[in-house]
Amino acid sequence: MKSANVYLMFDGNCREAMTFYGKCMQTEPGFTPYSAVPQAVGEAAKSSPDRIMHSELAAGPVVLMASDTMPGMPFTQGHNFSIALTCESREEMDRLFAALSENGKVTMPAGEAFWGGRFGMLTDRFGISWMLTFR
Repeated sequence: MKSANVYLMFDGNCREAMTFYGKCMQTEPGFTPYSAVPQAVGEAAKSSPDRIMHSELAAGPVVLMASDTMPGMPFTQGHNFSIALTCESREEMDRLFAALSENGKVTMPAGEAFWGGRFGMLTDRFGISWMLTFR
């Protein structure tokens, strides 16, 4: 694996939160709103163009990533994070995805992503949310 990071989820206030965290860590976050991504994300870009599809800030070796939930998706404060694994290869990602999802729940099957990588999401049998990516 290349890295493991915390991925935070917000319900419409991702920009505010990441700007605050950036100020605390003395760095500037980057933002990609739903309106800037292909229509593959559905109506979210039309109904909520200011919601954030992805945000990232780096302070030395620490990387914090975040996004807003899609409108209408469930949101529970306190349960709004995942462990994001960046894999070295497609094979490693597929192996980890299969292993972690055993007796768990796949929330987004591993597949090709619009940004040119491979991505998938799951909740393992212990209730931990995972995001796996390979680029």
